[in-house]
Amino acid sequence: MATETRGGEAAAKDEGKGKGTRKRTSPALFVRQVIAELRKVIWPTRRELITYTSVSLVFVLVMVALVAGLDWALHKGVFWVFG
Repeated sequence: MATETRGGEAAAKDEGKGKGTRKRTSPALFVRQVIAELRKVIWPTRRELITYTSVSLVFVLVMVALVAGLDWALHKGVFWVFG
């Protein structure tokens, strides 16, 4: 570890002190924990979901139009200068 200042055996002896050893959780426990967390989520209503999706799509379409417009303008400008 980059923060260790002592090397060798002293560092190896101190690794386990003061901290509990972390065990891996079983897949079943992990799934139970995920389901418990998903139950806490406040899911959007159908109306909210449609609104959020519409706003996102409109924003993406505006950004695509902006980038396409700039690309077209730069294309015409470069061909006018060098063409």
